[in-house]
Amino acid sequence: MADEPVRTRGTVLHFVEGTVVHAGPHLHEKSHPLHTHSFFELLLVTGGEGIHHSLAGRQKLQAGDAILLRPGVWHEYVDCTALEVYNCCFSADLVRRELAWAREDPLLGYLLWTGPFSAQRRGMLATHLDPDTMKEAVGHLDGLRQLRDQPLSRNRGEIIGWLSLYLSCVARTVADRDDRREHTHPAVLDAMRLMEADPARHWTLTDLAGELHLAPGYLVRLFKSVTGLPPMAYLSRHRVELAADRLLHTDLPISRIGESVGWPDQNYFARRFKSHYGLSASAYRQRFNAVKSTLSYR
Repeated sequence: MADEPVRTRGTVLHFVEGTVVHAGPHLHEKSHPLHTHSFFELLLVTGGEGIHHSLAGRQKLQAGDAILLRPGVWHEYVDCTALEVYNCCFSADLVRRELAWAREDPLLGYLLWTGPFSAQRRGMLATHLDPDTMKEAVGHLDGLRQLRDQPLSRNRGEIIGWLSLYLSCVARTVADRDDRREHTHPAVLDAMRLMEADPARHWTLTDLAGELHLAPGYLVRLFKSVTGLPPMAYLSRHRVELAADRLLHTDLPISRIGESVGWPDQNYFARRFKSHYGLSASAYRQRFNAVKSTLSYR
Protein backbone atom coordinates (compact mmCIF):
# COMPACT_ATOMS: atom_id res chain seq x y z
CA MET A 1 0.00 0.00 0.00
CA ALA A 2 1.02 3.60 -0.37
CA ASP A 3 2.96 5.27 2.47
CA GLU A 4 0.03 7.60 3.11
CA PRO A 5 -3.09 5.56 2.26
CA VAL A 6 -5.57 8.20 3.49
CA ARG A 7 -5.33 11.77 2.26
CA THR A 8 -7.30 14.90 3.00
CA ARG A 9 -8.54 17.43 0.48
CA GLY A 10 -10.37 20.21 2.23
CA THR A 11 -12.52 18.34 4.70
CA VAL A 12 -12.96 15.15 2.65
CA LEU A 13 -10.87 12.11 3.53
CA HIS A 14 -10.25 9.70 0.68
CA PHE A 15 -8.02 6.75 -0.19
CA VAL A 16 -5.08 7.09 -2.54
CA GLU A 17 -5.26 4.97 -5.65
CA GLY A 18 -4.76 1.27 -4.90
CA THR A 19 -5.79 1.38 -1.24
CA VAL A 20 -8.83 -0.61 -0.13
CA VAL A 21 -8.23 -1.02 3.63
CA HIS A 22 -6.30 1.00 6.20
CA ALA A 23 -5.91 0.47 9.94
CA GLY A 24 -3.93 2.67 12.28
CA PRO A 25 -4.01 4.32 15.74
CA HIS A 26 -4.45 8.08 16.12
CA LEU A 27 -4.07 10.38 19.12
CA HIS A 28 -6.38 13.39 19.36
CA GLU A 29 -5.76 16.32 21.67
CA LYS A 30 -8.36 19.06 22.02
CA SER A 31 -10.17 18.42 18.73
CA HIS A 32 -10.14 16.84 15.28
CA PRO A 33 -12.07 18.98 12.78
CA LEU A 34 -15.39 18.29 11.13
CA HIS A 35 -14.95 16.06 8.08
CA THR A 36 -16.54 13.39 5.97
CA HIS A 37 -15.03 10.54 3.95
CA SER A 38 -15.54 8.44 0.86
CA PHE A 39 -15.16 5.08 2.61
CA PHE A 40 -16.57 3.06 5.50
CA GLU A 41 -14.99 3.72 8.89
CA LEU A 42 -15.19 1.53 11.98
CA LEU A 43 -13.42 3.33 14.80
CA LEU A 44 -12.50 1.88 18.18
CA VAL A 45 -11.62 4.03 21.21
CA THR A 46 -8.68 2.50 23.07
CA GLY A 47 -7.92 5.21 25.63
CA GLY A 48 -8.38 8.78 26.82
CA GLU A 49 -11.59 10.70 26.55
CA GLY A 50 -13.40 13.09 24.27
CA ILE A 51 -16.69 13.88 22.57
CA HIS A 52 -17.82 12.48 19.23
CA HIS A 53 -20.08 14.95 17.41
CA SER A 54 -22.23 13.80 14.48
CA LEU A 55 -25.80 13.82 13.26
CA ALA A 56 -26.59 11.59 16.22
CA GLY A 57 -25.56 14.39 18.56
CA ARG A 58 -22.69 14.52 21.05
CA GLN A 59 -21.50 11.22 22.51
CA LYS A 60 -18.95 11.06 25.32
CA LEU A 61 -16.28 8.54 24.38
CA GLN A 62 -14.51 6.00 26.56
CA ALA A 63 -12.29 3.01 25.94
CA GLY A 64 -14.27 0.23 24.26
CA ASP A 65 -16.63 2.47 22.31
CA ALA A 66 -16.92 1.52 18.64
CA ILE A 67 -18.73 3.48 15.92
CA LEU A 68 -19.39 2.42 12.35
CA LEU A 69 -19.90 5.22 9.82
CA ARG A 70 -21.01 4.59 6.27
CA PRO A 71 -19.56 6.75 3.44
CA GLY A 72 -20.71 10.35 3.42
CA VAL A 73 -21.45 10.67 7.14
CA TRP A 74 -19.85 13.77 8.71
CA HIS A 75 -18.35 13.84 12.21
CA GLU A 76 -15.70 15.43 14.43
CA TYR A 77 -13.98 14.98 17.79
CA VAL A 78 -14.05 17.77 20.39
CA ASP A 79 -12.87 18.28 23.98
CA CYS A 80 -10.30 15.51 23.62
CA THR A 81 -7.77 14.59 26.29
CA ALA A 82 -5.29 11.99 25.04
CA LEU A 83 -8.11 10.38 23.03
CA GLU A 84 -6.73 7.24 21.37
CA VAL A 85 -8.73 6.02 18.39
CA TYR A 86 -7.83 2.94 16.35
CA ASN A 87 -9.32 3.68 12.93
CA CYS A 88 -10.21 1.04 10.38
CA CYS A 89 -11.24 2.37 6.97
CA PHE A 90 -12.33 0.24 4.02
CA SER A 91 -13.61 1.15 0.59
CA ALA A 92 -17.20 0.89 -0.59
CA ASP A 93 -15.95 -1.07 -3.62
CA LEU A 94 -14.50 -3.70 -1.31
CA VAL A 95 -17.82 -4.01 0.53
CA ARG A 96 -19.68 -4.43 -2.77
CA ARG A 97 -17.21 -6.98 -4.10
CA GLU A 98 -15.03 -8.98 -1.68
CA LEU A 99 -17.51 -8.56 1.20
CA ALA A 100 -20.68 -9.03 -0.84
CA TRP A 101 -21.19 -12.33 0.98
CA ALA A 102 -21.46 -10.47 4.29
CA ARG A 103 -24.94 -9.21 3.39
CA GLU A 104 -26.18 -12.79 3.75
CA ASP A 105 -24.70 -13.10 7.25
CA PRO A 106 -27.21 -12.05 9.93
CA LEU A 107 -24.57 -10.31 12.06
CA LEU A 108 -22.38 -8.68 9.43
CA GLY A 109 -25.38 -7.77 7.30
CA TYR A 110 -26.85 -5.91 10.23
CA LEU A 111 -23.56 -4.14 11.07
CA LEU A 112 -22.84 -2.91 7.55
CA TRP A 113 -26.24 -2.54 5.91
CA THR A 114 -29.49 -2.78 7.79
CA GLY A 115 -28.37 -1.50 11.18
CA PRO A 116 -26.92 1.86 10.06
CA PHE A 117 -29.90 2.42 7.74
CA SER A 118 -32.54 1.51 10.32
CA ALA A 119 -34.58 3.79 12.55
CA GLN A 120 -33.02 7.25 12.92
CA ARG A 121 -29.35 6.18 12.77
CA ARG A 122 -28.79 7.74 9.33
CA GLY A 123 -25.68 5.82 8.37
CA MET A 124 -24.12 5.24 11.81
CA LEU A 125 -24.10 2.44 14.36
CA ALA A 126 -22.49 2.72 17.81
CA THR A 127 -21.77 0.06 20.43
CA HIS A 128 -19.42 -0.68 23.33
CA LEU A 129 -17.02 -3.63 23.54
CA ASP A 130 -16.23 -5.33 26.83
CA PRO A 131 -12.51 -5.59 27.76
CA ASP A 132 -12.04 -9.12 26.37
CA THR A 133 -13.78 -8.30 23.08
CA MET A 134 -11.84 -5.06 22.81
CA LYS A 135 -8.55 -6.95 23.25
CA GLU A 136 -9.62 -9.36 20.50
CA ALA A 137 -10.58 -6.47 18.22
CA VAL A 138 -7.23 -4.71 18.72
CA GLY A 139 -5.47 -7.95 17.80
CA HIS A 140 -7.31 -8.08 14.48
CA LEU A 141 -6.55 -4.41 13.83
CA ASP A 142 -2.86 -5.01 14.56
CA GLY A 143 -2.94 -7.84 12.03
CA LEU A 144 -4.31 -5.45 9.42
CA ARG A 145 -1.82 -2.75 10.34
CA GLN A 146 1.14 -5.10 9.91
CA LEU A 147 0.10 -5.64 6.28
CA ARG A 148 0.02 -1.92 5.54
CA ASP A 149 3.25 -1.86 3.50
CA GLN A 150 2.75 -5.24 1.83
CA PRO A 151 1.66 -5.51 -1.84
CA LEU A 152 -2.08 -5.84 -2.09
CA SER A 153 -1.72 -8.20 -5.06
CA ARG A 154 0.08 -10.74 -2.85
CA ASN A 155 -1.82 -10.23 0.41
CA ARG A 156 -5.43 -9.64 -0.56
CA GLY A 157 -6.61 -12.78 1.21
CA GLU A 158 -4.90 -11.89 4.48
CA ILE A 159 -6.18 -8.31 4.36
CA ILE A 160 -9.78 -9.41 3.77
CA GLY A 161 -9.36 -12.09 6.44
CA TRP A 162 -8.19 -9.70 9.18
CA LEU A 163 -10.88 -7.18 8.23
CA SER A 164 -13.57 -9.88 8.35
CA LEU A 165 -12.40 -10.98 11.79
CA TYR A 166 -12.52 -7.41 13.11
CA LEU A 167 -15.97 -6.76 11.65
CA SER A 168 -17.26 -10.06 13.04
CA CYS A 169 -15.89 -9.23 16.47
CA VAL A 170 -17.81 -5.94 16.58
CA ALA A 171 -20.89 -7.42 14.89
CA ARG A 172 -21.30 -10.02 17.65
CA THR A 173 -21.50 -7.28 20.28
CA VAL A 174 -24.00 -5.30 18.22
CA ALA A 175 -26.11 -8.42 17.66
CA ASP A 176 -26.17 -9.25 21.37
CA ARG A 177 -27.25 -5.70 22.24
CA ASP A 178 -29.92 -5.46 19.54
CA ASP A 179 -30.90 -9.16 19.68
CA ARG A 180 -30.14 -9.70 15.98
CA ARG A 181 -29.42 -13.38 15.41
CA GLU A 182 -32.02 -14.53 12.93
CA HIS A 183 -31.26 -14.92 9.25
CA THR A 184 -32.58 -12.21 6.97
CA HIS A 185 -35.35 -13.40 4.68
CA PRO A 186 -34.00 -13.84 1.11
CA ALA A 187 -36.75 -11.57 -0.25
CA VAL A 188 -35.42 -8.65 1.82
CA LEU A 189 -31.91 -9.17 0.44
CA ASP A 190 -33.26 -9.43 -3.09
CA ALA A 191 -35.29 -6.24 -2.63
CA MET A 192 -32.19 -4.38 -1.43
CA ARG A 193 -30.17 -5.55 -4.41
CA LEU A 194 -32.87 -4.63 -6.90
CA MET A 195 -33.21 -1.08 -5.57
CA GLU A 196 -29.48 -0.54 -5.21
CA ALA A 197 -28.81 -1.81 -8.74
CA ASP A 198 -31.18 0.74 -10.27
CA PRO A 199 -31.73 3.65 -7.85
CA ALA A 200 -32.83 6.04 -10.61
CA ARG A 201 -35.81 3.86 -11.46
CA HIS A 202 -39.21 5.20 -10.40
CA TRP A 203 -39.70 2.47 -7.82
CA THR A 204 -43.04 1.91 -6.14
CA LEU A 205 -43.87 -0.66 -3.51
CA THR A 206 -46.18 -2.39 -5.98
CA ASP A 207 -43.43 -2.60 -8.62
CA LEU A 208 -40.88 -3.93 -6.15
CA ALA A 209 -43.26 -6.52 -4.72
CA GLY A 210 -44.17 -7.57 -8.27
CA GLU A 211 -40.51 -8.17 -9.12
CA LEU A 212 -40.31 -10.47 -6.11
CA HIS A 213 -43.70 -12.12 -6.67
CA LEU A 214 -44.89 -11.11 -3.21
CA ALA A 215 -47.88 -9.22 -1.87
CA PRO A 216 -46.87 -5.61 -1.06
CA GLY A 217 -48.07 -5.83 2.53
CA TYR A 218 -46.11 -9.02 3.14
CA LEU A 219 -42.93 -7.47 1.71
CA VAL A 220 -43.33 -4.44 4.02
CA ARG A 221 -43.67 -6.72 7.06
CA LEU A 222 -40.59 -8.71 6.08
CA PHE A 223 -38.55 -5.58 5.42
CA LYS A 224 -39.57 -3.81 8.63
CA SER A 225 -38.79 -6.91 10.69
CA VAL A 226 -35.14 -6.61 9.56
CA THR A 227 -34.52 -2.88 9.14
CA GLY A 228 -37.33 -1.23 11.07
CA LEU A 229 -38.15 0.56 7.82
CA PRO A 230 -40.44 -0.05 4.86
CA PRO A 231 -38.65 -0.69 1.55
CA MET A 232 -39.17 2.80 0.13
CA ALA A 233 -37.61 4.40 3.23
CA TYR A 234 -34.58 2.13 2.83
CA LEU A 235 -34.34 3.22 -0.80
CA SER A 236 -34.38 6.87 0.30
CA ARG A 237 -31.40 6.27 2.59
CA HIS A 238 -29.51 4.57 -0.21
CA ARG A 239 -30.28 7.43 -2.57
CA VAL A 240 -29.06 10.16 -0.24
CA GLU A 241 -25.83 8.24 0.34
CA LEU A 242 -25.28 8.03 -3.41
CA ALA A 243 -26.09 11.71 -3.75
CA ALA A 244 -23.56 12.62 -1.05
CA ASP A 245 -20.85 10.67 -2.85
CA ARG A 246 -21.59 12.45 -6.12
CA LEU A 247 -21.64 15.83 -4.42
CA LEU A 248 -18.18 15.14 -3.01
CA HIS A 249 -16.53 13.49 -5.99
CA THR A 250 -18.08 14.99 -9.11
CA ASP A 251 -18.80 18.47 -10.41
CA LEU A 252 -22.29 17.52 -11.61
CA PRO A 253 -24.96 20.18 -10.98
CA ILE A 254 -27.06 19.41 -7.94
CA SER A 255 -30.17 19.10 -10.11
CA ARG A 256 -28.46 16.39 -12.19
CA ILE A 257 -27.39 14.54 -9.06
CA GLY A 258 -30.97 14.47 -7.82
CA GLU A 259 -32.12 13.00 -11.13
CA SER A 260 -29.30 10.46 -11.16
CA VAL A 261 -30.38 8.96 -7.84
CA GLY A 262 -34.08 8.83 -8.70
CA TRP A 263 -35.39 12.20 -7.48
CA PRO A 264 -36.04 14.47 -10.48
CA ASP A 265 -38.21 16.74 -8.31
CA GLN A 266 -35.56 19.07 -6.88
CA ASN A 267 -37.67 20.28 -3.98
CA TYR A 268 -38.28 16.71 -2.87
CA PHE A 269 -34.59 15.84 -3.29
CA ALA A 270 -33.64 18.87 -1.19
CA ARG A 271 -35.99 17.86 1.62
CA ARG A 272 -34.84 14.24 1.69
CA PHE A 273 -31.14 15.15 1.65
CA LYS A 274 -31.42 17.69 4.44
CA SER A 275 -33.54 15.33 6.51
CA HIS A 276 -30.79 12.70 6.34
CA TYR A 277 -27.59 14.75 6.66
CA GLY A 278 -28.87 17.85 8.47
CA LEU A 279 -27.48 20.04 5.67
CA SER A 280 -28.79 21.08 2.28
CA ALA A 281 -27.07 19.50 -0.72
CA SER A 282 -25.41 22.81 -1.62
CA ALA A 283 -24.23 23.40 1.97
CA TYR A 284 -22.91 19.82 2.17
CA ARG A 285 -20.91 20.28 -1.03
CA GLN A 286 -19.61 23.68 0.01
CA ARG A 287 -18.63 22.65 3.53
CA PHE A 288 -16.82 19.51 2.48
CA ASN A 289 -15.12 20.96 -0.59
CA ALA A 290 -16.27 18.72 -3.41
CA VAL A 291 -13.36 17.09 -5.21
CA LYS A 292 -12.85 14.34 -7.73
CA SER A 293 -11.09 11.34 -6.27
CA THR A 294 -10.78 7.72 -7.29
CA LEU A 295 -10.97 4.43 -5.44
CA SER A 296 -9.52 1.61 -7.50
CA TYR A 297 -7.63 -1.66 -7.20
CA ARG A 298 -4.03 -2.40 -7.99
